Amino acid sequence: MAEPLPSVELQPQAKTVQELAAINSKEVPERYIRKGDNSEALDSSFPVLDVPTIDLDLLAYSSTSGEELEKLRSALISCGCIQAINHGITSAFLDELREVAQQFFTLPTEEKKKYSREIGSIEGYGNDMILWEHQVLDWTDRLYLTLRPEDKQTIKFWPENPEPFRGILNEYTMKLQVVAEVLFKAMARSLNLEENRFLNQHGDQVSMHARFNFYPTCPRPDIVLGVKPHADGSAITILLQDKEVEGLQILKDDQWVSVPIIPQTLLINVGDQVEIMSNGIFKSPVHRVVTNSERERITLAVFCFPPPDQEIQPVEELINETRPRLYKKVKDYPSLYFQYYQQGRRPIEAALT
Repeated sequence: MAEPLPSVELQPQAKTVQELAAINSKEVPERYIRKGDNSEALDSSFPVLDVPTIDLDLLAYSSTSGEELEKLRSALISCGCIQAINHGITSAFLDELREVAQQFFTLPTEEKKKYSREIGSIEGYGNDMILWEHQVLDWTDRLYLTLRPEDKQTIKFWPENPEPFRGILNEYTMKLQVVAEVLFKAMARSLNLEENRFLNQHGDQVSMHARFNFYPTCPRPDIVLGVKPHADGSAITILLQDKEVEGLQILKDDQWVSVPIIPQTLLINVGDQVEIMSNGIFKSPVHRVVTNSERERITLAVFCFPPPDQEIQPVEELINETRPRLYKKVKDYPSLYFQYYQQGRRPIEAALT
């Protein structure tokens, strides 16, 4: 039986992972070492997943989207993710975004800690929320920011250094709103639904959250994970990968496979809430991040959520005798997400009928 989910965070780690990596280049603290798993070493060679490449420009127009819709539907059924091209964001802009992220994480520790998250909250700069004494921690530091709704932004956590950071992130958010709308409509059309069917459930006041991830070099990539296995609690997640350093892996057919880098694409995956809306047709992939002993890695994930008070449930047209209803109606799905995540549990289990 799983232990009860704690609701109060214990005292956070005194040092960031970046500081730990700088102090000791040969060993890692016990709190970061994966336990109770006798499978192959994490730094083994893993097969590479052939993630389907989808042209978002073709998806945006009903008259030209037939073949691309079928590719999208097949991808989200088989592996739950796509490499999006022609997404309307220039390579130069994506490089600017990567650059300000790099500049932030290379600031002196005391400068970064001006934006430290508060105990019991994920927003701001820091690392794992520590919910119980023996929790295994991730080898990563994060900057987590609310993007939308705008009136929910906590600007004190938005770095003023580097100076362009806020403006670039705001512009990126606006661009991703367009990307998300195109994708939600295309997902619905790919299942022969009216194009706003998923958007209507997603709600007008969409929530978007950014998580900048910094993975320092790790002396023991064979036994330490950057991020433990999980599926996202979002509707969709849009990931800007590091331009050179791989690390993301997806669990497909009970085997871990590596996700390749295509530098100017956006890697988009289905989250649990679209799996629920699609009555389990689209799969929210379980994924993890492995560490690297030689190179640092930086990524930016943007999570798109329905508003907390929006009820989510399988679309009626996707329920029939051959495919009965798999999930019940849920609201504020992410509320327990981080507690489930730290235990290696999937909150979608609570939504099963």
